[in-house]
Amino acid sequence: MKMQKEDIFRDLPVPTALRKMIIPAIASQLIVLIYNMADTFFVGQTNNPYMVAGTSLILPVFNITLCFAGLAGIGGGSLISRLLGHSEKEEARRVSAFSLYIALLIAAAFSITIAVFMRPILNLLGAGGNTYEYARQYASLVIVLGAVPTVLSNVLANLVRSIGLSKEASGGIILGGLLNIALDPLFMFVLLPEGSEVLGAGIATCLSNCVALLFFIIVLLRLGKNSIITFSIRNGLPKKSNIIAVFGVGIPSAIATLLFDLDYVIIDKLMVSYHDLALAAIGIVLKVERFPLNVGIGICQGMLPLVAYNYASRNEKRMNDTIRLSCILGLTIAGISILLYELFAVQFAGLFIGDAQTVRLASDFLRGRVLATPLMFLSFFTVYLFQAFGKGRISLFLGVTRWLVFNIPMLFILNTLIGMYGIVWSQVTADILTVTLSFFVFRRFRPKFGISE
Repeated sequence: MKMQKEDIFRDLPVPTALRKMIIPAIASQLIVLIYNMADTFFVGQTNNPYMVAGTSLILPVFNITLCFAGLAGIGGGSLISRLLGHSEKEEARRVSAFSLYIALLIAAAFSITIAVFMRPILNLLGAGGNTYEYARQYASLVIVLGAVPTVLSNVLANLVRSIGLSKEASGGIILGGLLNIALDPLFMFVLLPEGSEVLGAGIATCLSNCVALLFFIIVLLRLGKNSIITFSIRNGLPKKSNIIAVFGVGIPSAIATLLFDLDYVIIDKLMVSYHDLALAAIGIVLKVERFPLNVGIGICQGMLPLVAYNYASRNEKRMNDTIRLSCILGLTIAGISILLYELFAVQFAGLFIGDAQTVRLASDFLRGRVLATPLMFLSFFTVYLFQAFGKGRISLFLGVTRWLVFNIPMLFILNTLIGMYGIVWSQVTADILTVTLSFFVFRRFRPKFGISE
């Protein structure tokens, strides 16, 4: 492998460069989506509601590890691409090592905190006498033992992608995801005795993330000692301004991920006030709608290094062509998803449950929620663009405004005014406002190469 693939950023035709960066990123996003459902699916096969509840309680805490990965991976990766655009390869190496060790320290601290305060944390999450032991087993494996490999593998994926190695970046994530899907039933139903299914699911998840980390370490070894992405600290720390830049983009990314999860939690809490069928239906919809959304995120992940590099190297035409083509691709996929979900909503809902009433509700909910897909894509597309530009404050403003000013308040407002279906239609309503604001902010603060920045 080459030390980095700047030809992708600089020389290849934009459609070809985007294809090489985006397709692996989309593939990894879809595998991540599937494997995130795997533990819940296989634990559900036990028909033990306490096991399902115990593992479900840990998912919000597990998602915090992904926020840490975004902090170091998105913040560091975006900066590395811009530094390469400025031909500052040694500084990019220093940023790489700094990002990796910051991720390692944060993940280790989080892991130790969960281990020390396990009981009060689980009690706060709502673990009771029937669910506490299952939640403890799962948390001990996927967070206490698994936080470091989970965070580092995801950070390395972002950093490796930042130098143009999108196929290798996605390969590690895909490997971990597929391995988790394969190991879940092996440990849960074959190797461990009955009653240990949650323990088996935790072991499978922890092992798969360890293997993903090992994959990335092998990639770094193959890249050689002069690789941009490195654990070596012999060159010292990056400049103070670049340390600030890592956190300036990384912290908004982490906060946006947290608020996204909070939005889903609130939807569940509001739906549970109606009836169990409504809760089951919206749970199905929130899973089904993630497929086009994760494809959109894959487009943004593949686009970000290309935009960041050409922004830094001041290649305005190539940067704008990348933005335009990525946006068209994302909106096209969103449009196709609307068509498919409107036509086959019942069939998609039926994949997850056989109860006729729940399928009917879920299909109604899906037909409403899917209309927000292009708006949701445009919302996080704009955030990714400002991350590529290194404008963390603007991406933070857009992310916080989207969730705390528009989405979450709209859930409560429309729930009060319309009821159950108000929760469904809140996404479209809020994202119309979000996209309007995003368009204005992009027009106002997008890079202007004709003047000094």
